[in-house]
Parts: sequence; structure tokens; C-alpha cells
Amino acid sequence: MHYGFIGLGNLGANLAASLLAAGFKVSVHDLDRSSAKALEAKGAAWAESPAALAEGKDAVITCLPSPAVSETILAQILPAMHLGATWIEMSTLGKAEILRLAAEAAAKGVETLELPVTGGVHLAASGQITMLAGGPEAVFRKHRPALEAMGGEIFHMGPLGNASLIKVITNMLAFVHLQATSEALMLAKRGGLDLAQSWAAIKASSGTSFVHETEGQLILNGSYDVAFSMDLALKDLGFAMEFGAEHEVPLTLAGATQQIYRSARAAYGGQAQSPMIAKLLEDLLGTPLRAEGFPARLE
Repeated sequence: MHYGFIGLGNLGANLAASLLAAGFKVSVHDLDRSSAKALEAKGAAWAESPAALAEGKDAVITCLPSPAVSETILAQILPAMHLGATWIEMSTLGKAEILRLAAEAAAKGVETLELPVTGGVHLAASGQITMLAGGPEAVFRKHRPALEAMGGEIFHMGPLGNASLIKVITNMLAFVHLQATSEALMLAKRGGLDLAQSWAAIKASSGTSFVHETEGQLILNGSYDVAFSMDLALKDLGFAMEFGAEHEVPLTLAGATQQIYRSARAAYGGQAQSPMIAKLLEDLLGTPLRAEGFPARLE
């Protein structure tokens, strides 16, 4: 299999590197040529345009920041893709969007597999990120070796559209948990507890969460650097609220969390790190949440 990979940001570069490490032939493209240098050193071929990248590839993987960018790139790669090739979309899209774009691909004889991931950039770097696939079983089986090279646990959620829903659900939970751990750490701090010990006690308790154990460390370090922006968080929370309306599920906590993120974006900007919602509470109370021994980035 020869894979093309478009989108070499924090997530995409690590995923493409995992494909190369597993022995797959990989060609890459990004708006920023410098983002491909490390991959080229590992054996990736550079393509000057999305269309050039798509020519002759068994599959083209896209890992992009927004549905609008995905649609633009798909329009460029489809004319160059051969019949029976696969578009693997790793960007987070709404269900209606992935179904509409997959129909455009099908009209050109190109199959689609949606493949959002969850767990964080640090797990992508180690090849252990969770992969959520949606699409025909035969297409999933055909590309499963590549999925196993890039990720850890792999879930085939069923037909196209299902993976987009579960990805939004997992992100929604992560953002709610992030606000919860921010409040918990602040209560510990204002209550006079040692923050490092409190973090460890929560981690060992029934109240722990993946977010507390990972992003909670970045809050205590003060870097907040999870490589995921306020804008991206609000995009995903917007999808969650749309799904809630579609399926008539009142998403009370998600709605409140969305408002907190809007406040944080207004305060710190759309490109600020998403765990900086904790900083809203820190600034409001004039109480920094800091403790020694916690990393600036997750490994």
C-alpha cells in the first residue's frame, strides 16, 4: 500500500511517522513545507500539491483543521485518484458533512473511510492513539494494517457517520472533565491542600478521569500545552450541541462548558491552549494552580 498524507500538524506528522516506521510507502503534503522535513528524513516523499500527492496512491489520508479545509482538499484530490482508491478522513466532521463528501467521492469511484482519533498528541507520537473508524467493513479490513501501525485500540463503529458521532461524544466528555478537574484542583488549593498530593489522591480515587491524569498535569505545570486550541474545542462542542438537537438529548453540562470555552476564547484568543479554561478560574480568584514535578508536555 502506498499512502498519501495531507496535513502535517501536531497530530498528522506523528501519524505519518508511524506509517513510515511500519514500512509503508508514504508521500506527504502540507501548506508548510518545513513540517515535512523530519518525515522526508525518514523516507517520506514530498508532493508539491494535493493533486500530485493523490496520483497513483492506494489511499489519501487527510488530517485537517476544519470541515471547510477538508472539502477544499477533497475537491483537489478526487480528480487525480484512481477508481477503487480510498479517501481516509481523520479530521473531525459532522455526520452530514462526512456523508455528503463521501457521496462526492463515490461519484468519482473513490471509497471513503472516516477515521477520527482520540487520546491526545502524545499518544499519537507513541503509536497508541485510539482510532474510531466508520465505513464499509471491506474498506476497514483493507486498511486495518495501516490503522494498526498508527494507533493502539481500534474501533469499527459501523457505517459512515457513526465515527463522527462517537468522536464528538468523547471530546465533549473531555471538555466537561477538564472544567471539572479545574474546579476540583481550585477547591483543593483554596482549601489549603498540597496540590501535587491532591492531584495524586484524585488520580487514585473514584473521581479520576483520563483528562485529570493527563491535562491536569499541564495545568499544574502552567504550560497548558496539550497542542489543542480553543477554536478546535469550540468547533467540537458545536458539533456536540448540533447532535444533541438532532437527537433531542438535553446536553446541559456540554452547553455550560461551551459557554466557559467561549469566555476563555474571548480572554485568551482562539489559538490559546484548551486547558486554559482553568486559567479563567485562576484569574478570577487570583489563585494560580501550580505544583512542582509536573511536565510542560505529555510524553
